[in-house]
Amino acid sequence: MFDFDDFREIWSTMKKNKLRTFLTGFSVAWGIFMLIFLLAAGNGLGNGIAHNFRNMAENTVTCWSRYTTLPYKGFQPNRRIQFREEDVYAIKREHPEVDFISPVNYRNDTLSFDKEYLTIEIQAVYPDLASIVYLPIPAGNGRFINEIDLIQRRKVIVITPRMAEVLFRDGASPLGNHVKLGNLMFRIVGIYQDDNNNLNAPAYIPFTTGQILYDNGFRVGNFWFTLKDVNTEKASEEFEERFRGTIARRHQFDPADKNAIGMWNTGNDFRMWQGMTNGIALFIWIIGIGTLMAGIVGVSNIMLITVRERTKEFGIRKAIGAKPASILRLIIAESVLVTAVFGYIGMVSGIGLTELINYGMEMAETAAAVGENAGRSPSVFRNPTVNLGIALASTGLLIVAGVLAGYYPARKAVKIPAIEAIRME
Repeated sequence: MFDFDDFREIWSTMKKNKLRTFLTGFSVAWGIFMLIFLLAAGNGLGNGIAHNFRNMAENTVTCWSRYTTLPYKGFQPNRRIQFREEDVYAIKREHPEVDFISPVNYRNDTLSFDKEYLTIEIQAVYPDLASIVYLPIPAGNGRFINEIDLIQRRKVIVITPRMAEVLFRDGASPLGNHVKLGNLMFRIVGIYQDDNNNLNAPAYIPFTTGQILYDNGFRVGNFWFTLKDVNTEKASEEFEERFRGTIARRHQFDPADKNAIGMWNTGNDFRMWQGMTNGIALFIWIIGIGTLMAGIVGVSNIMLITVRERTKEFGIRKAIGAKPASILRLIIAESVLVTAVFGYIGMVSGIGLTELINYGMEMAETAAAVGENAGRSPSVFRNPTVNLGIALASTGLLIVAGVLAGYYPARKAVKIPAIEAIRME
């Protein structure tokens, strides 16, 4: 077993070679520090991308009407395509890949209660939209638009906490109260959670109600829907081609006319960003492990030099009765001590720096949330921290490598006969 004399001897050896010990330890600490820092940076980028897609399903498609650019069956170009609600049922019927779907009509209007008012965006939607864009409504905050609202064309509205705060300054619960939207009274039935907590988020009303009030009872501005079992870029392209064919048949335009309708599939963006993130993560692991290996090689080289310098000493030890195992133990202990101490320093420094950066970003985001730019803080890079398990595993791997780095040169040294070891200079 190790005793105090062993560690005192190791410490004495290290003190004789302060610069060498420091440089060796620094290379170890720098390797683990850079690995943790780079992994944290990769996690920050991945978390930022995930945050940007947090309110939408991975395969969300938005479709909107535009103008034709090609003549077709007697129709002249520059004709406006006008969606209708019947298209929703045709899309569901002809495309089994479509899961949730909702037409969406937009309108800016004034929302007021008593003497308070604000101008907001109104979206007339189906109930499915809550599943498409993830609109959580906490318990006790009412509900979202439902099918009965659509059938009966109810004048109900779902708002955000920020809207409720502005309109109901006395702190009263807005649920069940009637607010004035334009010139009509609407009853508040729900308050959905809005992470940005600003007035840019929309309020929601039943699609059929909004269609009658704002769109002459028949027009549809956009379709939002999610896709299932469409997981590759090729599958997305095939679906888009079939979808354009369906809309082209229903509205009489050339399916090859890409300008007639606009489409945006978040799945393509998500896959692109995910591939980019995975590539960056792989690159970071390669660089980080390379830096870590450089530290390990440094320890190994230093231990080789140390063993060579002390070969004569080992020969004398063996000559006076020291067992090879005790010499081997001494060298391994020195190697482990250097890698463990400096590896720990590197790990703590890396975790400390990433946590400090994360804390600063959280404070900046909190300040932005209550300032003039509420809800507009950048989110490309978020929570740049590394999993503690990965940091500990990396440090443990470094210590194991330190054991091996000391073991092999020490094993070679103790195999040299005592008389030959004493003769070595």
